[in-house]
Amino acid sequence: MHEVGDLRDLLRYELAQRRESGFEIGTMEAAATQALERASGPDDERLLTHLERLEASVRAADWPFVEVDGADELVELLGPTGTSGHRPSVEQLGDRVLGAWLGRCAGCLLGKPVEGWTPEQIRRYLEHADAWPLDGYIPALDPHPAGSPPFTASWRESTRGAIDGMARDDDLDYTVVGLLLLERTGGEPTATDVAAQWLARLPAGQTYTAERAAYRNLLAGLTPPLSASHRNPYREWIGALIRVDAYAYVTPGDPARAADLAARDASVSHVGNGVAAAMWAAAVISLALVGVPPSESVPAAAEFVPPGSRLHVALRHVIDLHRAGGEWNESLHEVIVAHAQYSWVHAIPNAAIIAGSLLWGGGDYQRSVTLAVTAGYDTDSNGATVGSAAGALVGGQGLPQPLIEPLRDTLRTSVAGLGSVRISELAERTMAVARRRAQMS
Repeated sequence: MHEVGDLRDLLRYELAQRRESGFEIGTMEAAATQALERASGPDDERLLTHLERLEASVRAADWPFVEVDGADELVELLGPTGTSGHRPSVEQLGDRVLGAWLGRCAGCLLGKPVEGWTPEQIRRYLEHADAWPLDGYIPALDPHPAGSPPFTASWRESTRGAIDGMARDDDLDYTVVGLLLLERTGGEPTATDVAAQWLARLPAGQTYTAERAAYRNLLAGLTPPLSASHRNPYREWIGALIRVDAYAYVTPGDPARAADLAARDASVSHVGNGVAAAMWAAAVISLALVGVPPSESVPAAAEFVPPGSRLHVALRHVIDLHRAGGEWNESLHEVIVAHAQYSWVHAIPNAAIIAGSLLWGGGDYQRSVTLAVTAGYDTDSNGATVGSAAGALVGGQGLPQPLIEPLRDTLRTSVAGLGSVRISELAERTMAVARRRAQMS
């Protein structure tokens, strides 16, 4: 993940954000690009003038998409809350919640070594390692093949044969923080509660991109939703999407309620498609917990995304490709070409990959997570979200043991006051919150 950078980074990424979002930046873009090239250093104050001009720009009148930026406005588009799908027994739901937690951990670990790689780079490496098609954790080769990108720094705790519990990762830190927040607030946290929980529980050094920008804004006294929009060029990236699983776990079969809770959390650091992607992911997982298959849950959750938005167009594209019966590899290529303008950590292409992995995975856990990881982009985050939904669908008893046993029922976190914790304990605590919420409704 990128970290929040200096003025040079803020200007560079704000240029991309404005360009992608249909703002009239015209000659400002050329002037800002020239200023970046001539900057005397990363915090050259002359860059601030160009950043301020960009921030004052407006969206073009002929922008073909209908973009809803505010979380409150997105929530207003939701239908009524209420359960849908089969109502599992308490025992079945408990197994599915455990499956979601374990599935998220294993999917995240699977993708950690190759985060940010392209599909072609991943395939070449795995073929060199005699591990294509991928059917388990990624093996580490010694020496690392020439021409392959380096593994991420945490590769030693996430490669085949070296895994001893779930390694610390922000994709799981936020899931834990979400659960702790649900416990503390009785299951109805506000954006203000989320912000306070971050400052109390999350080390700033373990936050990235939009979250670190929002963290900085919170420390400066800005509150949601301003904390999401001020000097935060990463505000439509994937960060909010990776944070919402706990809200889905406690709202099984109620995708609108899951999306509502996800939007409250997302509003601390994201706007527009960044928030909508989080709402969509929460809805998918909520439906998976009551047995709704991806062929139904993925399009049903897309109904919570504004119809004219870029994210909705991207999701419908993937859904249509799947319904047309195309092969995944060809469809993935279409998705990548369609979204080549975005960063590899932008919410839109990654949500499309998550949707495709679930649809072509067809409810099979191992196939779903390996499709997500070998698709490239934000591999650990996508593996985690796909693993969460697919794990919820099959339950803990249905997960492939070669992926689950190395977890040793242990999750390491950077969450203050917690450290390591049993995954099964987190699932039990999640069920306790879900039961309390069910009694309240």
